Amino acid sequence: MMSFCSSQITCSDDSKDVSNALAKDSSDIKGHKLKIFLKKTMSEFALSCVGVAFDGNNDHNGLRKTTLQHNKAWLLSESVAEFANADPQSVHSSFRFSFCSQVEVDSFTISSSATATAATVLMVNLEYESQVREMKWRKVYSLEKSISPVVNTLIRFSYDEILSATHNFSRERVLGRGALSCVFRGRVGLWRTAVAIKRLDKEDKECDKAFCRELMIASSLHSTNIVPLVGFCIDSEEGLFLVYKYVSGGSLEHHLHGRKKRGSPLPWSVRYKVAIGIAEAVAYLHNGTERCVVHRDIKPSNILLSSKKIPKLCDFGLATWTSAPSVPFLCKAVKGTFGYLAPEYFQHGKVSDKIDVYALGVVLLELLTGRKPIEAKRPPGEQNLVSWAKPLLTKGKGAIEDLLDPQVKYSWRYTDQMARTVDAAAACVTSEESRRPSIGEILAILKGEVEPVLSRRRMSGYFGNGYMIDYYPQLHETNNEMKSHLALAMLGVPGYEEDDFPCGR
Repeated sequence: MMSFCSSQITCSDDSKDVSNALAKDSSDIKGHKLKIFLKKTMSEFALSCVGVAFDGNNDHNGLRKTTLQHNKAWLLSESVAEFANADPQSVHSSFRFSFCSQVEVDSFTISSSATATAATVLMVNLEYESQVREMKWRKVYSLEKSISPVVNTLIRFSYDEILSATHNFSRERVLGRGALSCVFRGRVGLWRTAVAIKRLDKEDKECDKAFCRELMIASSLHSTNIVPLVGFCIDSEEGLFLVYKYVSGGSLEHHLHGRKKRGSPLPWSVRYKVAIGIAEAVAYLHNGTERCVVHRDIKPSNILLSSKKIPKLCDFGLATWTSAPSVPFLCKAVKGTFGYLAPEYFQHGKVSDKIDVYALGVVLLELLTGRKPIEAKRPPGEQNLVSWAKPLLTKGKGAIEDLLDPQVKYSWRYTDQMARTVDAAAACVTSEESRRPSIGEILAILKGEVEPVLSRRRMSGYFGNGYMIDYYPQLHETNNEMKSHLALAMLGVPGYEEDDFPCGR
């Protein structure tokens, strides 16, 4: 009997062990299943936050739709229990906010319906980030496709190389600033080649188009008097960069108008060399390429001098193509700089190679006189360079004494060069486009190869100029100052009234 009882106890103990083992296995299986379920849920939720990279293949459309369908999260707003009956309009109403997945929302909905807990569920769509990322890749793809014809002729730099070359865009490396760009000095490559890196404003809506246009135009230009484009950088996050060869001699603006002039002013021999060189550069743009290129922003700050004082035209940010020289077209937005814009361009948006000729004429006057196009501090009648020079230019050689920069030493051996420069400037700033000579004629005048235009053409009485959409960091002008500046720029324009071009309204 005892034996039986003992055996029964043993069997009972064994059955307990078996039951415990089964229960343990069951709980392990349930735990394992729960882990798998949670892992799967979290994975799906995590993956839903990852954007879909752009791909032109239609095979991924189904995957993209599925991802975007699940690419949502929920913001749960649950009323705290003790304030469940509070006035909803009261500022004392209290809420708990939590970030949760679809599964958690479903479970909360069931529990809240059972306990009558007040809750508001707001859907927060997280696919915006992926859409932004996709849009950036689309832009990169479009850019790459647009520049593909010339991309093999240039060096492609990484953003890290740009960052290293500019010392993290140090202020000490800044060479100049524009309305929508900034230029940095840097060194790249194994041989530490000096370059000028132009960083375009990535916030500008027209940045991509401007980048493509400038890269396509600048990469096609090969002239001694034009700064060559070395390479570029495209980064979907950091923006667009153009890398030009660095010219060490500084800008013509600095040599003519720099506040802190070092050494002696530019002698006439260098000024005449600059006049010829820039005229040759413009002639190359208009007639020396497959398509006529109009620079649209010729001015001293865009003319660089090498160590040997060879002038080089730079900055093709506003440059555009025309079907042929002297074949104009209309543009919607007038862009350029006060004092250099031809009247037909400023007043009517008419673009042709002749607007570069006009701007060159203003530069020639600056080389002759040492004056800026617009100087409000000068006496009345002398504030607008072209208007002031108008009656003097008709004198030919007789105008030299009145026009010549006081800092330039006059020499009889340069008289003919100065007279030719006066004649060329007078022809360039002719107001009527039809009467304004081509760059080829201007270059011939400067070189003394043809008779001065003044003796062959009846000059128009208009010597005005234009409007600026440019940025000078040193100027912080009020609306009244801008109106005054514009009025000076428009001196001599027939039919101009101050209210025609309100500023800052």
